[in-house]
Amino acid sequence: MPGARPLKLASGADARITGELGAPAVVCVNGGQAAQVAGTWSASLEWLVRRLAPRRPDLAFVEVRYRVKSWNRFELCVEDCRAAIEAAGAERTLLLGFSMGGAVAIASAAEPSVEGVLGLAPWIHDRLPLDTLADRRLDVLHGSLDRSLPGIPGVSPALSYRGFERARAAGVPGSYEVIPRALHAIALRSRGGRPLPLPRARVWAERVEARLAAFPSGA
Repeated sequence: MPGARPLKLASGADARITGELGAPAVVCVNGGQAAQVAGTWSASLEWLVRRLAPRRPDLAFVEVRYRVKSWNRFELCVEDCRAAIEAAGAERTLLLGFSMGGAVAIASAAEPSVEGVLGLAPWIHDRLPLDTLADRRLDVLHGSLDRSLPGIPGVSPALSYRGFERARAAGVPGSYEVIPRALHAIALRSRGGRPLPLPRARVWAERVEARLAAFPSGA
């Protein structure tokens, strides 16, 4: 299977694709922060893609690097995600959103090819509209030890669960699972630039792979 290749998006953001354009796509969107800083590649999503792509050569994994990775420029992140969906050119798309990327994915889910959102420790804040999930599916994985600490970003599982329950009350199908002893991130970036998996990373990967098993079959 070929390695990741660069992809310039119509929004001006960068992406990279592992797999073939036109295949069923998994569009991966990163978290963010308050400060308006240039986008970076997600170590957590990169580690997952490197592990899962060889097992699913039938899928195209598209990782997005926002122009600005900040929830204070949320609308730009959504534009970048939508541009990645368009660039993937797939008839069927799954959005994989980590942290703030969960909210970005939900906000982008009304795009015609999107079948569902898989949120990893997703930031589903209480004011986030969920009407974009109509006729879609929402699956959530969250670490039991995830929380915000001084200088360390995090998302409480209680917050994502409230969002999941709001979606379920609106008739959105899906699932919610807590991963015991897992933190917010799945991997961190080493000084040399490689993604280093955190202790529960393999469990995250197993759970994501299990949910990918139903895509693109729609089962």
